[in-house]
Amino acid sequence: MPNLKGGRKKPKQTVKKKPFRLNEAKKLVAPVVIITGLFLGAIGMRTIFLNRASATLGGPYTLIDMHGHSLTERQFRGRYTLIYFGYTHCIDVCPLTLATVTQALDLMGKESHQIVPIFITVDPSRDTPEVVADYVSHFSPNIVGLTGTESQIHAVIDSFHVMARRRGPSADHMSSGYLMDHSSVLYLMDGNNRLVSVLPVDTSPEEIATRLRRLVPAS
Repeated sequence: MPNLKGGRKKPKQTVKKKPFRLNEAKKLVAPVVIITGLFLGAIGMRTIFLNRASATLGGPYTLIDMHGHSLTERQFRGRYTLIYFGYTHCIDVCPLTLATVTQALDLMGKESHQIVPIFITVDPSRDTPEVVADYVSHFSPNIVGLTGTESQIHAVIDSFHVMARRRGPSADHMSSGYLMDHSSVLYLMDGNNRLVSVLPVDTSPEEIATRLRRLVPAS
C-alpha cells in the first residue's frame, strides 16, 4: 500500500553479524587450556612427590619382635608390609586404626595374605616386647608388633619421617603417666621395602580394602 504521505516505505535494514574473530576464540580457549594445564600439573607433581618419597622415605631397620628377638626388614622380603607407628597407651587413634586395618584385611580375604600388618611403637621405654605382644593380640593374631631400644626406634621413625614426642602433665621425664603426640598414617611398602603409598587412617575399612586391592598386585 502506498504511503499516505506520498512517500515510499524504507526498506528494513539488516544487521550484519560480526564474524567470529580469532581473538574471541582465544579468549574462550585460554581458560580451558589453563584448567587442563593445572590438572595435568597436579598429576605430575603427585607423581614426582611419590617418586621422591619412594627414594627417601623408609629404609633398612633393625628392631625387636614380640619374642625379644632381633628383626630386620629383610625378613619381610617378597611380601608387602602395611606399617603403622603408635604406642600401647594410646587411648584413641591407635586402637581405632588397628581395628580398622584388621577389618580391612578381613574384607580382602585371601588377597590379604601377601600383606603383613606391622605395628611399631614410638614409646619404647614402656612398650616392651611382652607389652606390645599383649596389645596387638587384642586386634589380630596377624599383626606383627615391634619395639626396640631408644636408638633403634629413633632411627626408624626418622627414616619414615614420623613425628613423635612425649607429652604429659608433669615435667618429670621419669614419670610413666604421659601421652605421646605422633603422626598417624599407614605406610604401604612393597616386597623390597620401598614405598608404594601413604594411606590416611581416618577412613573406613571398606575404603582401605579397596585401595589395597588396587595397589597390591594379585598373587
